[in-house]
Amino acid sequence: MKLHDLQPPDGSNKRRKRVGRGTGGKGGKTAGRGSKGQNARSTVPSYFEGGQNPLSRRLPKLRGFNNPFRVEYQGINLDTLVETGLTDVTPAALHERGLVRKTALVKILGRGELTGPVNVSAHAFSKSAEAAIIAAGGTVTVLSKPWGEGRPPAKGNALTNR
Repeated sequence: MKLHDLQPPDGSNKRRKRVGRGTGGKGGKTAGRGSKGQNARSTVPSYFEGGQNPLSRRLPKLRGFNNPFRVEYQGINLDTLVETGLTDVTPAALHERGLVRKTALVKILGRGELTGPVNVSAHAFSKSAEAAIIAAGGTVTVLSKPWGEGRPPAKGNALTNR
């Protein structure tokens, strides 16, 4: 067998049906579109719904916007810290225990009571949580965000207010 002898098996390739090529063969005259009417003509867009209010007009417009500078924290309460039994709490230690995602920014929230001093490092603290940790004899360390500030400079800086 040589390359020029290759051909597809019988019945695997079927020729396309050519319609609208005269009344001599099948598919002539109306070309399978029936007789007359809107769908027999070529001007109906695929999204047309017969005069009914179209889907694109029935759906409400999206409102609001997505703030590109939003900072999303994963909250951990004080009672959860007590359950872990850790004395030095860091985002990495919380991730090892399966309490936060690896890339999450951690915020310590004030629900619950501390039984002893705890050294806590997190990206943010609620006022009640910070007060409770310090009152229990622990320390609070605010970690910087991994990407820095991230926001553009404030409007009305010295260069534009001349």
